[in-house]
Amino acid sequence: MTDLPQHHVFFVDDEPEVRSVVRKTLERQGIMVTCFASASSCLKHLQTKKCDLLITDVKMPGMDGMELLSEARRTMPWLPVLVVTGYGDIPLAVKALKIGAVNFIEKPLERDSFLLIVESILNRTVTPVSTSCGPLTHAEAKVLCLLLEGKNNKEIAIALHRSRRTIEAHRSHIMCKFGVNNLVDLVRRAALMGLIEVEPPRQ
Repeated sequence: MTDLPQHHVFFVDDEPEVRSVVRKTLERQGIMVTCFASASSCLKHLQTKKCDLLITDVKMPGMDGMELLSEARRTMPWLPVLVVTGYGDIPLAVKALKIGAVNFIEKPLERDSFLLIVESILNRTVTPVSTSCGPLTHAEAKVLCLLLEGKNNKEIAIALHRSRRTIEAHRSHIMCKFGVNNLVDLVRRAALMGLIEVEPPRQ
């Protein structure tokens, strides 16, 4: 029997009781969980640790869940983010979806529905083949956006006021981080991750 790789979830909430309950709930399903009391602490670990799903509360002291979501989407666009929102925060949850959250769930968390959503996200998640290359840098994120707009290396170099060789290096790093080796596969993977909209073929 071959052991399947264990999913690793990051959970961020400033309430110790909530962190404890969520950890126990997910670990009983065989999911590895790392909890954080602050968004900034989570963000530091995202730079170096494997994460298959980020679950974050919205309202927290310091950096809030929306800021964490934005930064995670910028540097790790392949990472799915589930937002936990309190009663009456639906407008915030809608905003989170527009920024790039895959879903949101209201507090208090109901065990069965929470597990259903988490397992659904983990089962359909499209992640890079290799995560050893780390998150995207700010420059790489800019290059990625322009690549997905259909611009070539020369056009990107002009737009960003960089040399063509620098853009080629960024492009190579992006390919590594997405686990692909050509532009076609990069676009396909970006589409699967919801980074770009794909028009249906014309009849």
